[in-house]
Amino acid sequence: MPRMTFINRDGSRTEVEEPAGLSLIEIAHRHNVDIEAACEGSLACATCHVIVDPEWYQKLNTPSEDEEDMLDLAFGLTRTSRLGCQIILNDDLDGLVVTLPPVAEK
Repeated sequence: MPRMTFINRDGSRTEVEEPAGLSLIEIAHRHNVDIEAACEGSLACATCHVIVDPEWYQKLNTPSEDEEDMLDLAFGLTRTSRLGCQIILNDDLDGLVVTLPPVAEK
């Protein structure tokens, strides 16, 4: 089973091992990682924004135009930002590292 690491907003790490075929949102929710995913993975919001470690970014599928449009709404956008609902864990991503971005001040 592939492994991956979430770097939480407080800098702590959540290291997990899950079967291939799950989205990062599904994995995050299974391990109580603080990702909202308000649209439940339907690509209708940017609340599952994650920052992919640059070492891993090029190994992901190219983001769709719809994902890029949603990312434009994300707070703390970086050049390696992606939506967690669009990243599906597979064996090629064994070791993937993503960071949760800062939360916008209200």
